[in-house]
Amino acid sequence: MSLAEAKERLTIHELWRQFGFNGQPRKSGHCPFHEDRNASFSIFADGRAWKCFAGCGGGDAVTFIERAAGLSNPAACRKLIEIAGGSLAPSPEAPRNRNPTKKSVRLPGMSEGTAEQLMALAILRQVSVDAVTLANSRGVLRFGEWKGHAAWFVTDGTGRVAQARRLDGQPWAEIRSSKAWTFCDEGQAKWPVGIHEAQPFPVVALVEGGPDSLAAFHFISCEDREGDCTAVAMLGASHYIHPDALPLFSGKRVRIFGHSDKAGKDAVSRWAGQLTKAGATVDAFRFDGLRRKDESAVKDLNDLTDIHADDFEDHRITWSILPGKEVKL
Repeated sequence: MSLAEAKERLTIHELWRQFGFNGQPRKSGHCPFHEDRNASFSIFADGRAWKCFAGCGGGDAVTFIERAAGLSNPAACRKLIEIAGGSLAPSPEAPRNRNPTKKSVRLPGMSEGTAEQLMALAILRQVSVDAVTLANSRGVLRFGEWKGHAAWFVTDGTGRVAQARRLDGQPWAEIRSSKAWTFCDEGQAKWPVGIHEAQPFPVVALVEGGPDSLAAFHFISCEDREGDCTAVAMLGASHYIHPDALPLFSGKRVRIFGHSDKAGKDAVSRWAGQLTKAGATVDAFRFDGLRRKDESAVKDLNDLTDIHADDFEDHRITWSILPGKEVKL
């Protein structure tokens, strides 16, 4: 089935019901992608187009699926054909659910970043614009709005889990001043974000949390490793890697970048054991003895993007932190 045939077969009304949104889709109603006190959502063109006048955007059935499932445009096209009853071989970006009885969690509306959003996030997290652009292009970084604030999301095409942080760097007041807001069903927080998207790449930087994921893409870009390396993120040091994901690491070269606190070190040991049994080649990077420019200790991979010049010069391991092409001392 072609994409045009799928668009002809399905309306926004049918997709609304497919994704289980509350209420009835109509010409003027509440947007399903954000908390909507006013009727800001409209369906028109005989149900073939939609628009949110509160800022979510608009478009056709494909863009509706992008927002509803947090998918990239290619993944949403494939999903539309699948829903319409067509057949298209799965790709690493948009795999079919390995467990068909497990539904994806309902995520907030998300989209690819604008140039302004990418720049703002790069400045906030002290990484290069190339880094956030790369993460965005690989489908593991998205942008949107949550609780009335502009936010950036770490997620992937599986729709199992997403984690939101405010684009202004402030904490979410609603959850005990935490800076990370996680969306997932029970057990899905263990999912390593981006592992399906990592299938074409033989080398993986396994990190803890969203900021370190951006930092990993920063070093991938700095070291010209876009062709063979990508980042995968665990959204919490307390988690074990989800058993469904372990086979996807088999045969890969994995370097773990855990935080330097006890929880991070425990996580490195736990994940290394799981991955080794799964058939990956595993080691870990240590931040011991490294300082930031302000003389404070480097505690995680995101801190390493701000490394003190003297430490960068003295510790040659920092010249090539990704596995596979280390600098020979």
